[in-house]
Amino acid sequence: MNGKRHLQIAPSILTSDFTCLGGTLEMLNSSQCDYIHLDVMDGVFVPNISFGFPVIRNIAKKTAKPLDVHLMIVDPDRYIGALRDAAPEYVTVHYEACTHLHRSLQNIRANGMKAGVVLNPHTPVSSLEYIAEFCDMVVLMSVNPGFGGQSFIESTYRKVAETKELLLRIGSHALIEIDGGVNLTNARTLRDAGADVVVTGNAVFASEDPAATIELFKSL
Repeated sequence: MNGKRHLQIAPSILTSDFTCLGGTLEMLNSSQCDYIHLDVMDGVFVPNISFGFPVIRNIAKKTAKPLDVHLMIVDPDRYIGALRDAAPEYVTVHYEACTHLHRSLQNIRANGMKAGVVLNPHTPVSSLEYIAEFCDMVVLMSVNPGFGGQSFIESTYRKVAETKELLLRIGSHALIEIDGGVNLTNARTLRDAGADVVVTGNAVFASEDPAATIELFKSL
């Protein structure tokens, strides 16, 4: 690497203190983060429940940072229109949750948002072969989705490189985002493998100075 391509950082507020959400958003607004990552869970597709669309709309009113909304839910098409008022930059849906994935991505774009597809750790990169051209972002889960604080799955490095190769081959400009277990130790290797964006949870919000930690990520 020549050091000129820096990672984009998307802190996930799932691991933040929700009793201090206003202060967290103020901190992120003044930080060097590129996006705010929002994990929406329904307790069905993943074994956890997080927050819904009224919360997302209120967050959108309080932040100048673009939102990156990750829908870990069954039948996400039912809710794409509900996100339109919050105007997130990206909405990503799971390959494993969409019966008609192309239609889901087109639905997101038709509502004025950038569309992305998420692959669970067991889902092969080859699944993207006929859908990546319709994606603005590809998210690779580096933990099993549903909970924060999990250990990073080491095979993700190889999966990033495979994804980058596939995107280059088909001429896609989709960003590659890595979600789960990312820290200051593995983020540089992910960047070198081809990642563009990393989702950071505990690495940021469990640190003594989250804004300074975000700055460290940006300096990699």
